[in-house]
Amino acid sequence: MTTKKKLLVAGLLVVVISSAVAYSIFARNRGVIAVQTGRVVRQDLTQTVSANGEIKPKKYVNISSNTMGRIVRMPVKEGDHVKEGELLIRLESIQTEADVKSAEAGLDAAQAELEGMSAQIRSADAAVNSAKAEITRSEADLTRAKQNLDRAERMNKDGLISREQYDRTKADYDIAAATLNSARARLAQSEAQGAQMLKQRDGTALRIAQQRSTLVRARDQFSKTTITAPLEGIITYLPVNEGEIAIVGVQNQAGTVLMTIADMSVITAEVKVDETDIVNVRIGQEAQVKVDALGDRLLRGHVSEVGNSALNRSGTTTTTTGGTTQEAKDFKVVVTLDEPPAALRPGLSCTATIVTATNKQILTIPIQALTIREFDADPETPPASPTAVDVTRNKKKIEKEGVFTIKNGVALFRTVKTGITGTTDIEILDGLVEKDEIVTGPYQVLRTLKDNTRIKIEKAP
Repeated sequence: MTTKKKLLVAGLLVVVISSAVAYSIFARNRGVIAVQTGRVVRQDLTQTVSANGEIKPKKYVNISSNTMGRIVRMPVKEGDHVKEGELLIRLESIQTEADVKSAEAGLDAAQAELEGMSAQIRSADAAVNSAKAEITRSEADLTRAKQNLDRAERMNKDGLISREQYDRTKADYDIAAATLNSARARLAQSEAQGAQMLKQRDGTALRIAQQRSTLVRARDQFSKTTITAPLEGIITYLPVNEGEIAIVGVQNQAGTVLMTIADMSVITAEVKVDETDIVNVRIGQEAQVKVDALGDRLLRGHVSEVGNSALNRSGTTTTTTGGTTQEAKDFKVVVTLDEPPAALRPGLSCTATIVTATNKQILTIPIQALTIREFDADPETPPASPTAVDVTRNKKKIEKEGVFTIKNGVALFRTVKTGITGTTDIEILDGLVEKDEIVTGPYQVLRTLKDNTRIKIEKAP
């Protein structure tokens, strides 16, 4: 055999052998699915809930006016730090100041009138006392005159005195009686005048009380023209200027808020947590807050408030009525920052990451390895009858959560019991042991992978 023929035969043999080997490999791998794998590992795992919101002060006050007037002085501007009691706004006060002076003058006049009446009452009391003393003297004089008259009558009968002497004695008696009656009349007049003055004094006292009320009201209206800071904080909102008219604010009505002061000593992040996560959030849990304006800086804090009423995504609060809604809902959660930086301002957008659970050295798997499969609710084989077949077709399915483990190149579905969920891993409470090899991907394969399927392991891209 020539060399050329030998080479040709050798080439044919190589082709035949290569084809046989390729066919053998193809036949052996037919029906085999390529998967990515991982192992059950023991590690620390932290479960968190993330939610978006904004920075808010723990306490803030909307400043409104209690009276209408033109702003004549405003020594502050937005962003200023003010102390409690510091002047914020002064309104025009010409009318209210005049009302105060008028009320003060009216009160002074009434008090002066009362003092004059008090002097008159004292004088009337003195007149009454004088009249009483005069009555006492007149009664004594009348008694002596009566005794003299009685003696004169006896003596006149006996002829011991003249008629003229008797008439003088009788005249003295009549004068004493008239004097007594006059004294009694003056007493009655003095008492009547005193009683009238007492009534006038009472009326003046009532007028003084009224004037005092008028003065208090006038001073109150005047005080409302000066607006001071009710707390220490930062002016975060100031929509008005000097010269503008301030109107009376009613329940923070739009357009009536003159400024907003925020107490920045305690700053919070108010976020909206999805209804599926709110059950894991508790007061006191640690949190980290990322403020967009501060870049990647993380601020430590803790949950200080968890809302009980659901908020629709539209921002309204739901009520407990008979109606239902399919709109997604959130719950308000407040995170108080432990050490807020001075650069924070109300209204800054932020994201809060709340630590809801932390477990040490637990069994974990990648979240993407967890899958769900449907099984018959009753695994027993039904009787071989048409009726039983219909029942089997209509039999309810139940979903089971599990993973695919690998044994001898075959994927086996195994149900598991899970615990807390981290960012990329999930806790395994039952169903797997440490270092078990499991299928972790690709997702398209896991979605359709069936139990007892032959697999081959490929490296993750």
